[in-house]
Amino acid sequence: MRNYDLNHNLEKVFCNQCKKELKVEKGIIKEGCFQGDTVWNYFSGQDGARHRFDLCEACYLRMIRAFQIPVTEEEETELL
Repeated sequence: MRNYDLNHNLEKVFCNQCKKELKVEKGIIKEGCFQGDTVWNYFSGQDGARHRFDLCEACYLRMIRAFQIPVTEEEETELL
């Protein structure tokens, strides 16, 4: 969950799973964070709903360990 100030600058980020507050400095998240963001399309039970959430790195790793099919992992050489 992300909190913004009146000028739309990122102030705080909380893990939606465990409620941990992630480190944010000058609008930049300074630790591992997974941001989920999807708009549900037709043929789902959530037609037209947009869901957004943030997970700390520990909660993300716990979630993907439960997958029956592992995530696809590739190394990125340019990080933003």
